[in-house]
Amino acid sequence: MPDVVVANAGVAVSGGFLETSVADWARVVDVNVWGVIHTLRAFAPQLVERGEGGQLVVTASMASYTPSRTLPAYATTKAAVLMLAQCLRAELAGRGIGVSAICPGFVHTNITRAARFAGVDAATQERLREVTTRRYLRRGFAPERVAAAVLDAVERDVAVAPVTAEARLGLLLSRLSPAVLRAAARVDIGPRR
Repeated sequence: MPDVVVANAGVAVSGGFLETSVADWARVVDVNVWGVIHTLRAFAPQLVERGEGGQLVVTASMASYTPSRTLPAYATTKAAVLMLAQCLRAELAGRGIGVSAICPGFVHTNITRAARFAGVDAATQERLREVTTRRYLRRGFAPERVAAAVLDAVERDVAVAPVTAEARLGLLLSRLSPAVLRAAARVDIGPRR
């Protein structure tokens, strides 16, 4: 029986709501939301039954609280995961089980190589994957730094842990000035299609 469980599931679809197909939505919801739910349903009851506490960690995203015109499917699913983590944290607090939502920003992982770009042909999709991967690589924030943030969140039982500078700024703006985030969401900062 583990003491710490990490529910880390994520695939990305980039493209506006009108470009994103029902099949794309289904895939993102299945992986990003149902993947987390299935993991938590498998392990949370075991932690409760054991009665010795523990920590559940859910990988959300900066996208969970920063709207984006180019990531509606991804952002929606990550917002759902963030809310699930907060609800579960409230439910399990009296049982000594902490729940932390990790919210990375731009981290260089393979998610960019596997991202789906809605509404484009295969050659354009491959080019956009390469451009996005290079941008994330230039950002220089490695997954190991997220792992360190996870350990810190577990040790301190942090409810919401924004990992990168942009994630911390986004969380602050979401609380202090959501209108600024809504205005910024209108700007298309994605790669040229």
